[in-house]
Amino acid sequence: MITNPQSRTNVHEIAEGIYRINTPIDIPDGPGGFNFNQYLIVDDEPLLFHTGPRRLFPFVRDAVARLMPVERLRHVAFSHVEADECGALNEWLAAAPRAQPVCSQIAAMVSINDLADRAPRALADGETLTLGRHVVRWFDTPHVPHGWDSGLMMEERTRTFLCGDLFTQGGAGEVALTEADILEPSEAFRAPLDYFAHAPATGAILERLAAERPTTLACMHGSAWRGDGARLLRALAQRLSRTPASATPA
Repeated sequence: MITNPQSRTNVHEIAEGIYRINTPIDIPDGPGGFNFNQYLIVDDEPLLFHTGPRRLFPFVRDAVARLMPVERLRHVAFSHVEADECGALNEWLAAAPRAQPVCSQIAAMVSINDLADRAPRALADGETLTLGRHVVRWFDTPHVPHGWDSGLMMEERTRTFLCGDLFTQGGAGEVALTEADILEPSEAFRAPLDYFAHAPATGAILERLAAERPTTLACMHGSAWRGDGARLLRALAQRLSRTPASATPA
């Protein structure tokens, strides 16, 4: 469903009650097209994962309004502090008076307690948040892929992994949900930019996430993916183990 012909913002359901909101963008003098995704879980206490950049807020707000009244939003969650993750946080808090930021305890301590217009709910590693029929679990993932404050979420009933910047794919993200390979396209996108921290615990963190057996990966950039998520996460870990930290551009 196209919700704005001008911005080309579109909405598709990728798992039961979980919707991908996608906006393609052009990057002048950049590596071609790109895209931003947000994920809305519609339930008794709806949750939005990623706010989108502040300038995209009107388009994303209108997309959410096609699915539910915006003021019903209760949780505005994100992986780490970065413009596309939480740039529009205060706009969402103003539009949804009962909404609360949801982030890691580190993010709350070092940034969100100051940046947000409303106090955050800082989740501990492994803590769950019940939305109604859906339950999301928070996983601390420091430096995976980059920020110290990083964390990711798993929706337990549908096994949907809200995986943030993992498996980032360039282009417009025209296909909402795919079963085709996304490892090679995402690694090709990462190669010239390498935004991973390459921290010592990266492999262990990805193995912990793989053990949760996700069946849908809700990527922040590019297509969402359906299949054996454990296998794909382990394949990414193997690929990263062969990328020396010294290869990261300065």
